[in-house]
Amino acid sequence: MTLPELRQLRYFLVLAEELSFTRAAARLMIAQQSLSQQITALERALGVRLFERDSRGTTLTDIGNLFVPEARAVTDRAEEAVAVVGRALRGEVGALRLAFLNSVANHLLPPVVRVVRQQLPDLRLTTESTSIATLVDGVLVGRYDVAFTRHPLVTGLRSRTLATEPVCGVLPEGHPLAERAELELADLADEPWVMTPRSSWEPWHRAYDDQFREAGFEPRVVAEEASVQSLLGLVAAGLGVTRLASSARSLRRTGVVFVPLTATYVRTVMVWLPSNTSPGLHRLLDLVTDLAATTDLTQTG
Repeated sequence: MTLPELRQLRYFLVLAEELSFTRAAARLMIAQQSLSQQITALERALGVRLFERDSRGTTLTDIGNLFVPEARAVTDRAEEAVAVVGRALRGEVGALRLAFLNSVANHLLPPVVRVVRQQLPDLRLTTESTSIATLVDGVLVGRYDVAFTRHPLVTGLRSRTLATEPVCGVLPEGHPLAERAELELADLADEPWVMTPRSSWEPWHRAYDDQFREAGFEPRVVAEEASVQSLLGLVAAGLGVTRLASSARSLRRTGVVFVPLTATYVRTVMVWLPSNTSPGLHRLLDLVTDLAATTDLTQTG
């Protein structure tokens, strides 16, 4: 016994429904002789008769009747497999690994995951909140398919901007400058500062150096903390001031005041490897781009 061809199974099922070589051949749009040859070849491969043919017409044998649901299961599964391939090519199925910078995960992760779940429910997502160094390394080595972060200021990655927001001076409540509508960075020259350590991400700190230099001072850093939440806690305790994106206010509601710094902005971006051609990735990129066009992603959560 040899395995039948998928085409032969389809021909068998149509003939089993029509019980007429003439009607089945017309439905399949093939010559009646070709249909007869294929059914004969199928019966030879299986070593059984599936149809009785006589002057009264065509009927299924007992074995033929038993074979109908089995043949239909095979053809249905084949059609499902082809459909899955099509959905994969359209980016509707598969798996993606997403990384979120710790300081943006609070407001960005929920709307991103929500829109992908709604539009692509069969695309499996795993998410992770992490530091900028781990995030960038993870994208570069292929551990993450896409990451959501402040612009990392490094080469080798594709990026797409999702939001641009003001950078604010963050002051303790009651600070003399807290009532200002806007501040120049130079207004904070004499203040003690709390900042992330330079080792957390050198490219950002080089950009900070340039901005402080343009403002005419070097900050007097009295404490360093890696997380935004910890920096906010130190400011609330009165230890010093810092500078953060305005969306960071969602991480702490009391004890601190955010005052925009004049003409200073920060971008939130998606980053991915240019060599990543996953259809699912590019469907996700387009979905999130459309989301960013209609939603303020700095105010969601």
